[in-house]
Amino acid sequence: MLRKLVHFNWVQFVAMVALIALGTVAIWSAGSAREGAAFHAMWAVNLRTATLGLALYFAIAFTDYRKYLTLVAPPAYLAALVLLVAVLAVGSEIYGGRRWLWFFQPSEIAKLCVIAFFAELFGSAEPLFKGRTGWRGFVVAALVVGLPCALILAEPDLGTALTLVPAVLVMMLAAGVWRKGLAVILLVVAILGAALLGAVYEAEKPGVEPETRAKIVRCLPLRPHQVKRVKTFLFPASDPMGAGYNLRQAMISIGSGGFAGKGLGKGETNHLKYLPPSVSMNDFIFCVWAEETGFVGSLALLALFAALCLSGTWIAYVAADGRGRLLALGVSTLVFAHVYVNIAMSVGLVPITGLPLPFISSGRTFLLTVMAGLGLTQSIALHREIQT
Repeated sequence: MLRKLVHFNWVQFVAMVALIALGTVAIWSAGSAREGAAFHAMWAVNLRTATLGLALYFAIAFTDYRKYLTLVAPPAYLAALVLLVAVLAVGSEIYGGRRWLWFFQPSEIAKLCVIAFFAELFGSAEPLFKGRTGWRGFVVAALVVGLPCALILAEPDLGTALTLVPAVLVMMLAAGVWRKGLAVILLVVAILGAALLGAVYEAEKPGVEPETRAKIVRCLPLRPHQVKRVKTFLFPASDPMGAGYNLRQAMISIGSGGFAGKGLGKGETNHLKYLPPSVSMNDFIFCVWAEETGFVGSLALLALFAALCLSGTWIAYVAADGRGRLLALGVSTLVFAHVYVNIAMSVGLVPITGLPLPFISSGRTFLLTVMAGLGLTQSIALHREIQT
């Protein structure tokens, strides 16, 4: 035990605990602006969930991660697919989407299951997917990530699917899977993405005839609410009291915080409910934090996230085997993707999508999933001298 503790990654652990503490404060402040005792006590729920998460974190960290990957990852991946099908069939419908199965979100658990299964598959069989046969690795990877992503998109939950894709892409690049072909595919995807934005721009720009707009929109692979979100991203001032209201209030909240903020619990945009209470505790909680702690608090938050992600990259670098390297990179990229997309949408850099900010947004399933993932990366650090 003492020998393992020498390799304990304290940077990751301290950053995680600090983020949990800041998240509890942010949830307390955001929840105090909502009506109902349940919301006022949400910070306590978050604290209890984090306590359970710490127990899960240490239990996973001090067990060799190879046991999880060999014995648990394959059946967990299959179980995740079953749960994703079940949520579509009997899940609770909230805000037009089926994402909840009883008291948890299968899509959050599925992300970690996919990453673990991918690490086990490609970390153990790298030679089979390199060289002239590298395209086979891409096909296998596309199937592994494509099945759960298709089910998540059917909920619909575009944001969750989009955070899983970069994690798998980084793992594929690290595994050396068909890099030339992958580069070409990424270039094609980038071109198609730019074309999609251009099409929405042409359809929604001022002065376009309704018939022309309808023709363009019919050809887009987007649902009406997704087109509206892209329009808000391209033309944030087009509907300030409608589709663009949340973004407008989010940016006002962040800007009004100034250098040092207005003080914890004193954010006017939040407490006067200009920032809709329905999103202030999750998707837009960074706005609450930025208004109350200002540039200083926002910078501290970003520094902690940077420490968390960089520690995961370091763990990948010193990992004892390919499976550990891929797993650490996958978990770190997933956390980074959530942080980037959540904060970027709050300041208008990407279209608005419903994604929680790790450790800061309220959400029990996501918090436990992220802590379990970090427990796996800590296990990689602790067992790095044990060769396979």
